Amino acid sequence: MTVAVETGTWQLDRTASTVALKQKTMWGLVTVKGTFATFHGEGEVLSDGSAHGTVTLDVASLDTKHEKRDKHLRSADFFDVDNHPQITFAVRAAELRAGDTVHVTGQLTVRGISRPISLTASVPQAGAAAATLETEFIVDRADYGMGWNQLGMMRGLTTVTATLRFVRAATA
Repeated sequence: MTVAVETGTWQLDRTASTVALKQKTMWGLVTVKGTFATFHGEGEVLSDGSAHGTVTLDVASLDTKHEKRDKHLRSADFFDVDNHPQITFAVRAAELRAGDTVHVTGQLTVRGISRPISLTASVPQAGAAAATLETEFIVDRADYGMGWNQLGMMRGLTTVTATLRFVRAATA
């Protein structure tokens, strides 16, 4: 990175962060978009430059601007919020690559099903007090037990986009 990120503990700044998804539906004619209103996260940057952490989403906070659809997404056909209220991405490693790019590996847990995932994030801003990561990656919802597809309306993969701003945690 052009600016080094300080070692120590970092907290997700929810007011400056976004997590969203989009999925093609209606035989690819309509793209459903939604955002998560409630989430939290934390991470740690170690002295060797490596990092690890967790981002947790409150599934019930997913908003697609359509109340009936949101209720269906919370049902057992999709996220099954009553039994699995959170989505968690546990970062196992984050390694600086060329320029302002970070390679991230971890475990994504949706509906109680965990799968390894790797993604690339850009770091448009980093400093002593705050750092921002931006990423977009693809998830196959069937890998997480979400196979509902009435009349073949839902095809393709789900795209997840995130802008995550972390701030230095206060030290005691």
